[in-house]
Amino acid sequence: MKAFVFPGQGAQFVGMGKDLYEKHPSAKKLFEKANDILGFRITDIMFEGTDEELKQTKVTQPAVFLHSVISALCLGEEFQPDMVAGHSLGELSALVAAGCLDFEDGLRLVAARAMAMQQACEMNAGTMAAIIALPDEKVEEICQEVSKETGVVVGANYNCPGQLVISGEVEAINVACSRLKEAGAKRALVLPVSGAFHSPLMLPAQQQLEEAIAKTTFHTPKCPVYQNVDALPHTEPEEIKQNLIKQLTASVLWTKEVQNMLAAGATEFTECGPGKTLQGMIAKIAKGVAEVTLKGVGE
Repeated sequence: MKAFVFPGQGAQFVGMGKDLYEKHPSAKKLFEKANDILGFRITDIMFEGTDEELKQTKVTQPAVFLHSVISALCLGEEFQPDMVAGHSLGELSALVAAGCLDFEDGLRLVAARAMAMQQACEMNAGTMAAIIALPDEKVEEICQEVSKETGVVVGANYNCPGQLVISGEVEAINVACSRLKEAGAKRALVLPVSGAFHSPLMLPAQQQLEEAIAKTTFHTPKCPVYQNVDALPHTEPEEIKQNLIKQLTASVLWTKEVQNMLAAGATEFTECGPGKTLQGMIAKIAKGVAEVTLKGVGE
């Protein structure tokens, strides 16, 4: 069975999507439509801008979304998913590719999500850190202790065995990193991000996004969509909407998502979008469990 997966923020690079724009008339049409919807030429930044320009929140999320969705759509008849999933922002890309959201509506939601998250970051200063080579349970235990003593810190992205990203208030993250190193973590690296994504500090953004989602039409997708908040497959539009709202403050259960897709029969994973981050994670999750084929589109 074929699974198509879509990356999140952080996979972007200057030049992304330029080949698609130049080689596929249908891609060029969608990119130009995106320029009109966003009110600025995001393609200029994606194709020939600077890293700093591309790192702006209002640019990064729509850019990764556009590259991912258009990469999938340009596959034509080869895009025949039995299941789809996306990591964080990538979940919106997956929903559009699977026909649950129209392209225009998906892009507007991504733009609204990006701005809401940026505003939440300005309201509640926070950060994230990658914890390497420590059991999830130990990371959770220490995060709970620090949350009681210092401030909010939670498990945010369960990426693969031995890699968990935590999120929360700056001081709490620093204290947690110190304790996690003492507990045996190989690395506890604070990430260069502007806020505490997938934590309670994103509640203001969640409320804003909920308003935007309420005004958007969701269709029944062509295949099950595995969602971050519960790692389970969904096809009912109302359930998908509610899970998408919860996602901003909830953990990304990527390891469980992939495990559940493997259990459902996935043998081939195609990453649509920039980079190979998800392929690397899936290889570690499937190691010793299943023989899977990994490939990328739009790298």
